[in-house]
Amino acid sequence: MAGRLVSDFTHNGLIGNHQCRNPWHRRPQGVVTTKASLGAPERAKKILMMGGSRFIGVYLARTLVKAGHEVSLFTRGKTPITQQLAGESNEAYAEYQLRVKHIQGDRQDFEALKSKIGEAGFEVVYDINGREAAEVEPIVDALPDLQQYIYCSSAGVYLKSDLLPHFEVDAVDPKSRHKGKLDTESLLQDKGVTWTSIRPVYIYGPLNYNPVEEWFFHRLKAGRPIPVPGSGLQITQLGHVKDLADAFVKVMDNPKAFNQVFNISGSKYVTFDGIARACAKAGGFPDPEIVHYNPKNFDFGKKKAFPLRDQHFFASIDKAKQELDWTPRFNLVDGLRDSYELDFGRGKFRKEADFSTDEMILSAGRVHARV
Repeated sequence: MAGRLVSDFTHNGLIGNHQCRNPWHRRPQGVVTTKASLGAPERAKKILMMGGSRFIGVYLARTLVKAGHEVSLFTRGKTPITQQLAGESNEAYAEYQLRVKHIQGDRQDFEALKSKIGEAGFEVVYDINGREAAEVEPIVDALPDLQQYIYCSSAGVYLKSDLLPHFEVDAVDPKSRHKGKLDTESLLQDKGVTWTSIRPVYIYGPLNYNPVEEWFFHRLKAGRPIPVPGSGLQITQLGHVKDLADAFVKVMDNPKAFNQVFNISGSKYVTFDGIARACAKAGGFPDPEIVHYNPKNFDFGKKKAFPLRDQHFFASIDKAKQELDWTPRFNLVDGLRDSYELDFGRGKFRKEADFSTDEMILSAGRVHARV
């Protein structure tokens, strides 16, 4: 395959021993944890999941239910609570439908929320869709016997830096568009609840509602050039949703995860051009034509010309691998193939193809080429 798929440089020399030991690290009251529980809890947990009807929650809820836990999804109920996955047997899907529970409500209606969950005796909360601390505080207040609050944060909270990858101890950006997630982490710490925060980088995989790989697949299927900003050598990182679900399970009832933050993503870093080539390989397409352009000349406002932020952006997952005994199952091409074969390749995608911004970029390039 032409070009290099991933970067060769390592991050070992940038930052030394980065293992984070939080001063608030403690074991929750009333929880007996044994060595066996680090991989799988000794008994079933009563779990509340905020969200769970799409993407991350779909895979996480299935994993938890299959492990024998009692899982209740709290959603507005505006979309189906369950959906059969590609490749999932009718029997497996029917069993999941039978076992998963549902609480209908609006998490913004705090009093109603507390009323609906307060008497259920939930021991663990998985918060997949929380964005602001104000959305989380009522849940914590309603569950005085809560053993662990597991929160989906974002690697987007880190302060932009010349030294990469991002480690869990790195400075964060209080002005980040993910500021609400930082506030939530602080709230959980201040509340004294045992918590764990997961910070994914870019997530991909079947059912992805953020058009990451889908953006590339649309262009590859149409046989179109792929416009990539700058040199295309910007380095980033993608993590498969099923690997993320595995990590979420690993932190539950795990003393090494109490009051800790973990970056979760793929093992390899990849360039923008490399993502285009990896998507082509995963979908069985020829090597794509990649057209580079100056993004400063094409500011389309909220309508993005490219699905990823135009900068180097990647994080170390060493802490999760060492502390959680977790390793991603998917390399990038295999993960993208899983996404393609179980989703886009079956004609399923979240957004219709829109090549209007591509045409403006490509047309400008053709004008310059004639000059």
